[in-house]
Amino acid sequence: MAQEHKLEIFRGTLKFKSNTQKIWGVLIFLTLVTIVEVVLGIYKPESLMHAWIAPFEGGLLATLGNLFLSPIIYMKPLNLIFIVLTIVKAYYITWDFMHMRDETGALRRMVVWTGVFLVCYLIFILLQEGGYIQGVYENGFIKTDF
Repeated sequence: MAQEHKLEIFRGTLKFKSNTQKIWGVLIFLTLVTIVEVVLGIYKPESLMHAWIAPFEGGLLATLGNLFLSPIIYMKPLNLIFIVLTIVKAYYITWDFMHMRDETGALRRMVVWTGVFLVCYLIFILLQEGGYIQGVYENGFIKTDF
């Protein structure tokens, strides 16, 4: 027996009468987000092309602050906007078009945590390989004796 799908988006703010209307509503929302991305990518406003905060200088606290804040705060705001809009689009594609909202909480957590684990693993591998490549550039070939 088929399960009825929930017919609202934006946490119940916008409700539809049929599943077809909901699909069109989500499609229009995703189209608007994509248009914003394309317009920002074409025009690249100058105010969004440089970091708003400069890195801290001097001392241990400044080093720790730079270490933890650099991936987000010192990034160009335009890049941060692209990342956020891409995550929003991925969320709504998964949540509505792949009917993840109608699944059990355990399945939703498995899908999300698998992705989080794989992204963390990718970051770890990239940092490890990047450190090795930096060592090769600075010191020449590095042989590790196991």
